[in-house]
Amino acid sequence: MTSVEQEPPRALLAGASRRWVRLLPWGAAFVLCVALLPTTIRVLSVDYGLNGGIASALAVAQTAPLLLAVVRPLQAWYVIFAADVAGALVLLAGGFDERRLWPFPPMEIVGYVGLCLALGLRERRRTLLLVWLATAGANAGLEFIASHGTSGNSTLLTVLSGVTLLLAGALRERYDAQRRLAEQETISEAERGRRTLLEERARIARELHDVVAHHMSVITVQADTAAYRLDGLPPDVQKEFTSIAATARESLGEMRRLLGVLRNEEAHGELAPQPGLTRIGQLAEATVRAGVPVEFTPCDADVPEAVGLSAYRIVQEALANVVRHAPGAPTQVLVSDSVSEGGARLTVLVVNGPPPEPPAAPLEEGGTGHGLVGMRERVRLAGGTLDAGPLPDGGFRVAAQLPLNGKDLT
Repeated sequence: MTSVEQEPPRALLAGASRRWVRLLPWGAAFVLCVALLPTTIRVLSVDYGLNGGIASALAVAQTAPLLLAVVRPLQAWYVIFAADVAGALVLLAGGFDERRLWPFPPMEIVGYVGLCLALGLRERRRTLLLVWLATAGANAGLEFIASHGTSGNSTLLTVLSGVTLLLAGALRERYDAQRRLAEQETISEAERGRRTLLEERARIARELHDVVAHHMSVITVQADTAAYRLDGLPPDVQKEFTSIAATARESLGEMRRLLGVLRNEEAHGELAPQPGLTRIGQLAEATVRAGVPVEFTPCDADVPEAVGLSAYRIVQEALANVVRHAPGAPTQVLVSDSVSEGGARLTVLVVNGPPPEPPAAPLEEGGTGHGLVGMRERVRLAGGTLDAGPLPDGGFRVAAQLPLNGKDLT
C-alpha cells in the first residue's frame, strides 16, 4: 500500500492577495511573544513569588507556542492550555497574596484570547466547541479545588474565550462562503462557455449532416435508377449500381443514428436546403431594412456546400452583432475566392465602423455573448482561420479564411 502524502499546513491568511495581510498573523504572534514572555516571567517571580526557573519554564510554555499557532493553532492550544492549568495549580500550591488574580494572571488571559482568535480562524465548529467546553470545565474545576478565597477570574476567561471563538469562527465561515461563491461563479462561467461551444458544435454537425444526407440521397437515387435510365447495362454493372445504392442507404442510416443524439426531442430535421453564398445577399438586404447601411460584394465561385454554409453563418452572426451593438454603423461585407501557395481559399470579411450615435442600451438583453466562440469553432472545424477584434476608430472587423481544397491554410 502506498501512503498518501499530506500537504503541509498553511499559515493563517496565507491565501490573501496582499503581502502585508499574509504577514499580519506572524507579526501579531511575534509581538505577543516578545511582550508577554518577559512580562510573564517578572509577574510570576516577583508578584506571585515563584522560583525563577519555574516562572521561566511556565512563561515559555505559555507564550512561545503562539508562534506555532500561526500554522498549527490546535497543537499550540494543547501546550498553552496545559501550561496555563499547570501554572494555576503551581500558584495554588505555592501560596500567594490572596489579592492577586487567580487562576490566570492578566498576561495569560491576553495570550489565551489571541490563541482563541487563531483557533477560530482555522478550526471547525465542533473543534471550537470542544475547546471552549474544555476551557470552561478546567476553570470550573480550578474554582472548585481552590482552598482559600482568591480574586478568581476564571469566569472572565471563559466568557472572553467563548466570544473570541464565536466571532473568529463566524469570520472564517463568511470568508469560506465568499470563496466558494467566487469559485462557483468561475466554474459556472466556464461551464457556460463550454455549453455554448458544444451547442455550436452540435448545430454545425446537424447542418453538415443535412448537407451530406442530401448528397447521399442523390447517390442512392442515381444508383437505383441507373438501370432504367441507361439502356444496355451489363448484369455485372447493374449489380454494381445496386451495391452502391445499398451501401449509400446503409451509410446514410448509420450517420443519422450517430448524429441523432445531437437533435433534442423538440428539434426536427430541417427539410429546406441549407443556405450558402447565394443567400448572403439576402442577409445584407435584411440588415439594410433594419437600419444598417451594408455594402455587399458578392462572390460567384462554386464552393462546397459546407464551406458556403460556414460563410453564410459567419456573415449572419457578424451582421447580427452589428445590429445589436452598433446600430446604424456603415458596414462592408466582402466574399471572395483566391488561390495561393496554401491552396484555394474563400475569404469572408465583415467590417463595420462606429455607430453614428452610441446606443443608449443594447437592443437585446438576453444575448449569450458567445457569438465569436461559435464562429471560431465553425472556422476551426472547416480547417480555416478567423481574425476578429475591435478597430482603432471604434468599429469591428471579422475576417475568416476557409480552405476550398480540403487542406489547412498556411
